[in-house]
This record gives sequence, C-alpha cells and structure tokens, in this order.
Amino acid sequence: MDLRDLRYFETIAELQHVGKAAERLHRTQPALTGAVRRLEQQAGAPLFERSGRGIRLTDAGRVLLRWAQRLRFDVEDARREIAEIGRGVAGHARIGIVPTAAQYLLPQAVRQLLQEAPEVTLSTTVALVDVLLPMLGRGELDLVVGTEGRAQPGLQSHRLSEDSIVVAAHARHEIFQGKPTLKDLTRYRWVLQAPGAPTRDWLDHTFDRKRLPRPVVQVESSMLVTLPAMIAETGLLSFISRHHLAAGSPQRLREVVLKETTMRRRLVVTHRSHAYVPPAARRLMELLAAAAASPVAEGEA
Repeated sequence: MDLRDLRYFETIAELQHVGKAAERLHRTQPALTGAVRRLEQQAGAPLFERSGRGIRLTDAGRVLLRWAQRLRFDVEDARREIAEIGRGVAGHARIGIVPTAAQYLLPQAVRQLLQEAPEVTLSTTVALVDVLLPMLGRGELDLVVGTEGRAQPGLQSHRLSEDSIVVAAHARHEIFQGKPTLKDLTRYRWVLQAPGAPTRDWLDHTFDRKRLPRPVVQVESSMLVTLPAMIAETGLLSFISRHHLAAGSPQRLREVVLKETTMRRRLVVTHRSHAYVPPAARRLMELLAAAAASPVAEGEA
C-alpha cells in the first residue's frame, strides 16, 4: 500500500468528508477518491459508507485506519531515530502537560535539560488530559505529563508524584473562625472550573454523597493559574492544588482542612508503547521525575 494513499485515507477518515479532506491536503477530490479506490482494491473491501451528508468508516476501514496510523508512527519514528543517531541528547521533543505540572515541575526540569544539552528544542502544549492524550495517540506529542486515569491500549505510563487538591480561602476568611465542616462550605460562594473538569466533578460528587447542596459557583474559570489570585482578591472559596497554595503568600491564602474535600491524584508521564522516544524527551522524563521527588515538590504535594 502506498504511504501517500494511506495519509490521504487517514485525513478523510478524520474529517468524514472527501471535500474537507481535499481542502486540508490541498489536493483535488478526484485524487483522494482515487487513493481510496486503490486502497479498497488492495484491501478487498469497501472502506467508507454514506452517513448523512458525509461518510464514515466501515468495519474494514476502521481496521485499516488502525494499521495506517501504526505504519505512519513507525515511519516517522524511524526517520527521527536515524536523524538523531550519534547526536546524544539533542533534537526536538514535543511535550503535552497539565497546567499544575507545567507551572511547578516543568521549569526546573527544562532548566536542567538546557544546561546539559543547549541545542535541544522543545514544544509544549498545556491543556487537560482529555485534550492531550488524543494528541499523543495521533503522534502529535512524544510525552504527556498529566493525571493518572484508566489504562489505555497502546499507551504506557510512569508515576511521577502525588498531588492533592484542597479547598482554599483567603487567610482572613470567616470560615476559619471555627472548625469548619463540609456543611459550612455550602454557606459560601465559589470560584471553580466548569462542570466536566475532573476536579469540579469530584467536588460536586463529594457534596452529593453527603446529600448537601453543591457549591454555589459565582465565577467559573478555565484558567487554573488564575484561581489563587481570584481567591485572594474576591474572598470566594476554591478548589486548587496544594502546589498553588504553597506558592502563594501564607498571609493571603490558607487551606480549609477537611478530609472529605482532599482529593488525591497521581501525576504520571505517558508515551506510546513501543514508540521511539527521542533522547531529549527521555532525558526530560528523568528530570521531571527528579523535580517531582525534590524536597520542595514533596513538601508541596
């Protein structure tokens, strides 16, 4: 099978539309239709079927897509590995990382990496795991540093550290005048991520299990790094990593200590199983683990 035909096939499968694929690839629709026809002749089965105004993969098409992606990964990995033979820790690494780790683990690890290998280049994508893992699966990233979830076929993870998410408030908030309970938290307003974010859902379900009203959210924010400042400036409660809390001024922010609202999660680094991991990315994995194990990081976790 021709590698170019397979690349066209992947794009058509992603967009589920020959016309849109032609626009992205800057090719004519007949050229893409011809590629599909050749692949179908070689596979001995139709690869697409009509679906509304678009198309979708058949069972045979889904099988070929899996093998086409694997073949593309192997070819790209071979090119990168051959190009980096004898270069040591050099080249380019593509990293996906969740916001907390980007703020508290990545700078220390990158500083050490660039001291050891000044010619290394990096590209980083900061997002949540549900965005990053599909990018890793598509071969767009070499590594993902994020929170641990269910094991996924074709991916391999290594533990970096544990992180705790806790309720936080301004240090002079009235919640600290007594010994707060979970029910006490329902009296106040919050700044939180939108529903669907893992930490927000976990917190909501904590109140559900105790048959208490969910937090009243006055401000929703998708920017995790803004939450400590929002807490300090507005007097709202929030749910943030202890990393963020430790980085703030103790005169401004304080943890509302409650066992029920302490969410523990693991940070892991994930890569595709059996894929080529560039030397720069392998070394960065080691440095991230060292940063996570450092006394400062352990004290914050």
